[in-house]
Amino acid sequence: MRFGERLTVEGIEHVPAEGPAIIAPNHLSVHDSTVLMGVLPRMVRFIGKSEYVDDWTTRFAFLALGNIPVDRANPDSGKAALDAAAAVLAAGDLFGVFPEGTRSRDGLLHKGKTGAARLSLRTGAPIIPVGLVGTDEMQAPTDPITVIRFGKKITVRFGEPIPAERYRSRSDPALAPRQMTDDVMFEIAELCGQTYVDEYMKRPGEVA
Repeated sequence: MRFGERLTVEGIEHVPAEGPAIIAPNHLSVHDSTVLMGVLPRMVRFIGKSEYVDDWTTRFAFLALGNIPVDRANPDSGKAALDAAAAVLAAGDLFGVFPEGTRSRDGLLHKGKTGAARLSLRTGAPIIPVGLVGTDEMQAPTDPITVIRFGKKITVRFGEPIPAERYRSRSDPALAPRQMTDDVMFEIAELCGQTYVDEYMKRPGEVA
């Protein structure tokens, strides 16, 4: 996918030239991962919902890019996906995780889930917070999967890496994933400009 002169990338120097790192962006559009794959100087793999594998319109591209499907309703599937992600990082590669877990449908930045932090603490890979701006103009969460609006202005901002070592020495290790996740979300908010709310984003059909 070509973005041309309407794409701005900032802070790419924060992405290490080699070695493992976790890319952690806000989530506005189904094309967020595509944009990141297009601007990163190294290959990055993402965890994505298993529906992308079930749908013939997205199955080939999803698997061809090395992404890992996860059934969000199945805890065993989630554990297997994180194990696979840990293997990617152990090999010295980049792995992408959307901490919100699903696309924001109200334009707000929602409370992050702790999967990325747990991966970081488990593998020692730093987390690189990322702020995406404008990808929802390409395709909003309510749009059909086939809708792509080209020519939209998009900005990608990479923040400074957040090291796992900073949290491993905390007095209560059980709190480390939550503390690290909250710090990551603060950095993402600074990078993308979205207003942060301390509540998880609900998926369609989900009730409180």
